[in-house]
Amino acid sequence: MRPLTLSLPIVLVLLLSIFANAQQKQAISPAGAQIAGPYSPGILAGGVLYVAGQVGRTPDGKYPEKFQDEVKQCLENVGEILKTAKYSFSDAVAVQVYLTDMSTFQAMNEVYATYFSKPFPARTTVGVKELVGPARIEITVTAWKK
Repeated sequence: MRPLTLSLPIVLVLLLSIFANAQQKQAISPAGAQIAGPYSPGILAGGVLYVAGQVGRTPDGKYPEKFQDEVKQCLENVGEILKTAKYSFSDAVAVQVYLTDMSTFQAMNEVYATYFSKPFPARTTVGVKELVGPARIEITVTAWKK
């Protein structure tokens, strides 16, 4: 019986297919996450983590009364998704913030600044009429690692 030999092109194709399969998108969902619809809390694709919009709902389904506490909970929820994917706030490259009241911008910014550091991610802040339920803030994050 003759030993199996593979040509260089065949080896390269096999290696590339293994790499391509490893780079496919993967759903990221923290343990115990309560998903309220047909979406994933996070998607990891090609080294980029896309975190779905998170609101400030606590694990028991409530929203904090104080706006700053809602912002903190919102960012804690984002952080759980980052952590599950083995990312951190320092890996964030883009952030979108949605506020139902633009007069809360400064209060949001004060809490936000305790989670992110230089170089800060690019950020867009938008005033919206309303969000899901009683939410006053929603944040989505895109994070990247080499």
